[in-house]
Amino acid sequence: MGYHHLDPADLAATPDYPCDRRGLSDAAELATLHAATYELDPGDPLARTYHYHQRREELFYVLAAPLHVETPDGEYVVERGEMFVAEPDSPHRAYNPDDAAA
Repeated sequence: MGYHHLDPADLAATPDYPCDRRGLSDAAELATLHAATYELDPGDPLARTYHYHQRREELFYVLAAPLHVETPDGEYVVERGEMFVAEPDSPHRAYNPDDAAA
């Protein structure tokens, strides 16, 4: 068994991202889940292009404004309090088109 207790505010922001990103996966030694905190201003993308993860799921849990996620299957709108999961090898691109920070 193992446990990890972290405060994302204690982690350094990831450089060269179009939004404020703090990676949690490596800090918590996660092998199969991609975890990070993101704060997106209106119009900000989470990543600049479609991307996918070969070995990790990516889970989005929305705390504020709706998050839009583009996929080859269509676009999802993830509302506050909802979550979206991209399985390994599933291309996606998330962004905030709204007037409020997400």
